[in-house]
Amino acid sequence: MLVFQSFGAPELLIILAIVVVLFGATRIGDIGKGIGRGIREFRREVKEEQDDEKRAQDDKEPAVTDEKQR
Repeated sequence: MLVFQSFGAPELLIILAIVVVLFGATRIGDIGKGIGRGIREFRREVKEEQDDEKRAQDDKEPAVTDEKQR
């Protein structure tokens, strides 16, 4: 007894049709734009956090000059 089977093209089309009926085509576009903005903002914040951590780590490590290496 297989309870979970993978979705095929017909099933995905039926789901898409139901979503269009429930939300309407214009509303789906607005939802997509909002999700895209959210993802871009999230990525920007993650990148800024990584840059801040890298700067903090670079500040902790003493700079090695060529004279000290010789």
